[in-house]
Amino acid sequence: MSTDVQENATRSRRDVEKTNAPKKKVRRSRPPMSRGERVRLIIAHFCIYLAAALFLSPLVYAFFSALKPNGEMFAMPPRLVGSEIRWSNFADVFSYGPFVTYIGNSFFVAIAGTIVVLIVSTTAGYAFGRLRWKGRDAVFVLFLATLMVPQEVTVIPMFILMQWLGWVDTYQALILPFAFTAFGTFLMRQFFRGIPYELEEAARVDGAGPLRCFLQIILPLAKSAVAVLAVFTFMSFWNSYLWPLIVTVDYDSLGTLPVGLASFSGLTGTRWDLQMAAAIISMIPTTILVIALQKHLVKGISMAGLGGR
Repeated sequence: MSTDVQENATRSRRDVEKTNAPKKKVRRSRPPMSRGERVRLIIAHFCIYLAAALFLSPLVYAFFSALKPNGEMFAMPPRLVGSEIRWSNFADVFSYGPFVTYIGNSFFVAIAGTIVVLIVSTTAGYAFGRLRWKGRDAVFVLFLATLMVPQEVTVIPMFILMQWLGWVDTYQALILPFAFTAFGTFLMRQFFRGIPYELEEAARVDGAGPLRCFLQIILPLAKSAVAVLAVFTFMSFWNSYLWPLIVTVDYDSLGTLPVGLASFSGLTGTRWDLQMAAAIISMIPTTILVIALQKHLVKGISMAGLGGR
């Protein structure tokens, strides 16, 4: 019986992938553009490039500032490139304070938090989107209403709870409080509702239960949505500053990268060049993650927006 369920699940996934696969486009000769269409196209491209330049200009300036000598950071008039390029600034960052520890803690907290969020959000999204039980919609509305509560409002109650549990200055205090967010559940629910119910019904006819349907049919079809949630969650944990600052006492051993960047000023005095270099280094992991999952991000966001239609 289990072999039949797996074969049917594999066959169903292949059918869905074939259906969603992009069809080969037939090249057709386009009529020549009119003068007005060319002008609009040029204006559109100019606006796109201008917006991209505006968004990238602070990052470009920060990168070249990290290569300047410290005495030229606030030179007037300001210059993009200093009198010399000091690549050694990136190496000197690791000699000021426990910067390697900050990076390691951020990686551990971000990866562990992402794994927990993916497990919780996918299972909760499946329960809210695919299973039928009494009071499902009412509970989901209450769960979704937590998105309207700002993080600053919940900081004090969560800190008191961490004290009561004895979790202050521990890794679980950095990970678990924000592992049960409504955003991930909402995203996965919207995607799951867009999957045809016939696939799951066919598997249940063959004897598959809800857990097997979730693991062998629904979850493999939601790889793009899971990638979107993984990127957003990783970036959220990686860039979190307020909660680690409050719940962490021993910054030298449990401090994350944003907290380390904030304390970098005290460690380096007025070494603004090293602070810029540290900020550039902190952006590398999230940039690589977004570039690596770019295709899944576009597909997941577009398909999740069509869920529940």
